[in-house]
Amino acid sequence: MKVARLTLSDRASKGIYEDRSGPEIERILGEAQAGEIEWLRIVMPDEREEIEVLLKQLADEDRCDLVVTTGGTGPSPRDVTPEATRAVLERELPGFGEVMRMQSFAKVPTAILSRSTAGTRGQTLIVNLPGNPKAIGECLPLLLPAIAECLKHLRGE
Repeated sequence: MKVARLTLSDRASKGIYEDRSGPEIERILGEAQAGEIEWLRIVMPDEREEIEVLLKQLADEDRCDLVVTTGGTGPSPRDVTPEATRAVLERELPGFGEVMRMQSFAKVPTAILSRSTAGTRGQTLIVNLPGNPKAIGECLPLLLPAIAECLKHLRGE
């Protein structure tokens, strides 16, 4: 399986702080996946056009099975991940974001500000996760059954 983990953060891309969210995604998916995972690891700034181009490349050219983004899902002006994602999706799967918001809201009332979403482009599933490693640890495990099922459908199984 080929998986891209894409950290979208102006500060992490400039080395102002260490990317801890990408490794957390890798840890959780690595523990859940029985087979080998080929990882593409990318850290880049919150630039909508660049994100769109990269998401298209990861799906269309690199043929990733799964692209998981972290960061850029809040309400600030620089948070453009959902817009970039929706621009390249063929089918949106809003249930992913709904489940994450429900899970997080029970612990943090401001979780309703998250705009995470998911969907498919060709045979690639793209999932937006929050930018906080703790939130990833709480949300991503809940999504694993749906991710596995969606990947089977995309492969025609």
